[in-house]
Amino acid sequence: MPISHCLLCAGLEPFESWTLRSGSSYLQIADCKNWQFLMWCPRCSVDNRVTRVAWLNRSSILYAGNDKWCLDPRVVLLANTKTQYSIQIHDVDVYDEGPYTCSVQTDNHPKTSRVHLIVQVSPKITEISSDISINEGGNVSLTCIATGRPDPTITWRHISPKAVGFISEDEYLEITGITREQSGEYECSASNDVAAPVVQRVKVTVNYPPYISDAKSTGVPVGQKGILLCEASAVPSADFQWYKDDKRLAEGQKGLKVENKAFFSRLTFFNVSEQDYGNYTCVASNQLGNTNASMILYEETTTALTPWKGPGAVHDGNNGAWRRGGCAWLLALPLAQLARLF
Repeated sequence: MPISHCLLCAGLEPFESWTLRSGSSYLQIADCKNWQFLMWCPRCSVDNRVTRVAWLNRSSILYAGNDKWCLDPRVVLLANTKTQYSIQIHDVDVYDEGPYTCSVQTDNHPKTSRVHLIVQVSPKITEISSDISINEGGNVSLTCIATGRPDPTITWRHISPKAVGFISEDEYLEITGITREQSGEYECSASNDVAAPVVQRVKVTVNYPPYISDAKSTGVPVGQKGILLCEASAVPSADFQWYKDDKRLAEGQKGLKVENKAFFSRLTFFNVSEQDYGNYTCVASNQLGNTNASMILYEETTTALTPWKGPGAVHDGNNGAWRRGGCAWLLALPLAQLARLF
């Protein structure tokens, strides 16, 4: 809301300095002895010895008696009586800051009283970095520029459950070798105690190749429903493909259903047959790389000792390494099947 700034000159007082908030909804008032924060009016008494009065801003005359000398429509005369001489300034801004002088001419000699107006301005973010997408390991530079009077303090923090406190107390935030854990929103806050801090956020997306986190072998009796599940994290989201031995499995293949989501792929067998048993490979890929995991769909019978349900062997296509998640699958097969194998 605009500010009405009242200057009352009804006599002479020593130089004072006053602070007025730009954009706030209150006025500041004071008399010569008792200052109250409602309007700002240095008030003093005049008598019949006063012959001329005037308000000046720096060296410019605003009003002389009842005559307006300035062209600014925001400046108006409030009172010119035997006891006070006052003007009012509407919509105060930073350009109104400075000294204001009430000049009084008496029979003997002129006298003046001066006050200095300090205008405060709420913080405002004028420039901030746009949302950014970057590959893992890259460097990030974020900028947040704000104005205000006094100059605002700028801080950056990572909006994350694991983040603690501020990560920068500067206009610039530098992140070297960014990791996937550092993705998310970064909040810039500008504050100067004039008003509530202003905040804006920047979203940082960190891209990385797929990583298969879960791939388990499954034992299913003949004629039952079986499911192989492959879970992978990646940004952008991974594309999934399934293979049996070296043959790619297509969606809609009889008796099978391939269900691909952002972070997992599910291969469903509606009626498992002897021909379905064997080794299956899940391949997860995006433009940054690929990885794969092998798992077994094996026959589970009532004579089985302990069907193995641990993760299969996972091959990371990004570095060529194999990861094994459990014991050899042969150990989980029924004794009868082991005998046939040997």
